[in-house]
Amino acid sequence: MRARSAALSKAHAGLCRRLAYDFTDPGLLERALTHRSKSGKNYERLEFLGDSVLNFIVSAELYERYPDLPEGDLTRLRAALVRQQTLAELARGLALGDCIELGSGELKSGGYDRDSILADTLEAVFGAVYRDGGLEPAQRVILALYEKSLATLDPHTIPKDPKTQLQEHLQKHGLALPSYHILEVTGEPHNQRFVVECRVAGLDEAVRGEGVSRRRAEQQAAAATYERLARQS
Repeated sequence: MRARSAALSKAHAGLCRRLAYDFTDPGLLERALTHRSKSGKNYERLEFLGDSVLNFIVSAELYERYPDLPEGDLTRLRAALVRQQTLAELARGLALGDCIELGSGELKSGGYDRDSILADTLEAVFGAVYRDGGLEPAQRVILALYEKSLATLDPHTIPKDPKTQLQEHLQKHGLALPSYHILEVTGEPHNQRFVVECRVAGLDEAVRGEGVSRRRAEQQAAAATYERLARQS
């Protein structure tokens, strides 16, 4: 146990170096890196906060970079930058999976490299930076991580969000539109977590997604459904 704690402490220190941010309260980082399978004191509240901080900072940056772009296009650009896949890629660049504390079941099933866990944890880290240092440090950390993504972003080839991709895929193949159903809502009103299922023709079983909002849960379910259908094509 002591060796495990020492390894985690070393990993946390390395993460701080990669983020170029030192926590005044290391407990916030520890909480941000703790999955609910490990402890009831986990990252979900910080993820809720980090999701909002990330969306605000990315929105403000896009607003300044593209003064003539209409609201709808700005929304699609933001969606591409804050989607699960993008966040997971950024998390892998930080070697975040080496730092996450997981329960034995999630550890054995490879949760440390699962897109959903990596994305949620990174948002929790953003929330922890905001709680620890305020908006300016959070902005520095987030924009530094997104520097390459922002530099290569092309507003003329705006990627579509997972729900739109799935809908167009189904329409292309003459299939009915997907249906989304909320399976579970947990937590207090200010800190809820949604579990949603997506059902489509062509798949025998519904696909689940979860997130800190219904929208995030539906997008996650749509992305997973689209991937399954694409593998069958």
